[in-house]
Amino acid sequence: MPANVLDPKNLTGPQKAAILLLSMGEKFTTAFFKNLDEESIKRIGKHMSRLTDIPSNVLKAVMSEFEKDLKGDENLYVSGRKFLEDVMRESLDADKAEEVYKAIGDESSNIPFSDLAYITAPNLVHVIKGEHPQTIALILSHLPQENAAEILILLPEEIKVDVALRIINIGQVQDELVRELDQSIKKDLSRIGIATRKFDGVETLANILNVVDGKTEDYVLSNIEKEDTDLAEIIRQKMFVFEDLLQVDDRSFREILHNVETQLLAKSLKTASEALTEKIFSSLSERAADMLREDMEILGPVRLMEVEEAQQAILRTARRLEEEGKIVISGKGGEEVFV
Repeated sequence: MPANVLDPKNLTGPQKAAILLLSMGEKFTTAFFKNLDEESIKRIGKHMSRLTDIPSNVLKAVMSEFEKDLKGDENLYVSGRKFLEDVMRESLDADKAEEVYKAIGDESSNIPFSDLAYITAPNLVHVIKGEHPQTIALILSHLPQENAAEILILLPEEIKVDVALRIINIGQVQDELVRELDQSIKKDLSRIGIATRKFDGVETLANILNVVDGKTEDYVLSNIEKEDTDLAEIIRQKMFVFEDLLQVDDRSFREILHNVETQLLAKSLKTASEALTEKIFSSLSERAADMLREDMEILGPVRLMEVEEAQQAILRTARRLEEEGKIVISGKGGEEVFV
């Protein structure tokens, strides 16, 4: 669903839900999906997977409608704004919460150029490429490094080096000048109507499907596949499943096992492949391997749901360790390149 066809006046219910949930983040959405029926997950998930860039006016309209509905419900006496703040505080990190606040018109933030971090690089380059190199350098110096790098790559060759050198020598700039430039850029973006928020709907949906139960995962993917085989395959490629642990390097694999309880590991191996089972045992000490075999013998038959929950728990541990920088995962959904 390309961003240019999103009209806040003509959005369907599932489209609005997809936009809202993408804005709220994976933690909130995962918890939300766990309490939703499969048909609704399929309909919302289909739209989430096709979202990439969401215009700011669309995001603001969806958020405002959500807040208005909360305030307007005669049987729900709650402050919509306070509800959003409570939800975001519990489910989003500071950066994502800041993004949502901006989308619904929060006026408390006055960080220069903060809105530009959510504008797609090609669109932003289109707006600033005619500015003086010093002005462009000032803007890039206020953006996250990843965003600034994208823009620097796309700048015309004749000014790229000049801008880079000016970033090095940016020095101190008067606050008033920065604020005036910030307002000027915002007006330019508003005038040409290209301000958008960047989302990777496929990545988000893949991460959510990594956490839901196997039945829901199969249902959602199989239904998306009926409409778009290529899209379903892309989602699968982004997902990190239990068997992908085979691709994890030995050091990282041992770190994962070190953080997993033996009983949980015993359950997870009930449906594991012979190759993964062998890798697990060969990565354990002799004593730990013996304990695991004993636990597996004592365990007996286990419901498939419990096995899947154990595997998901181990995958959550792996993802947590990766986020903490303790391991590197380059399995099915990874794109790490080593040279």
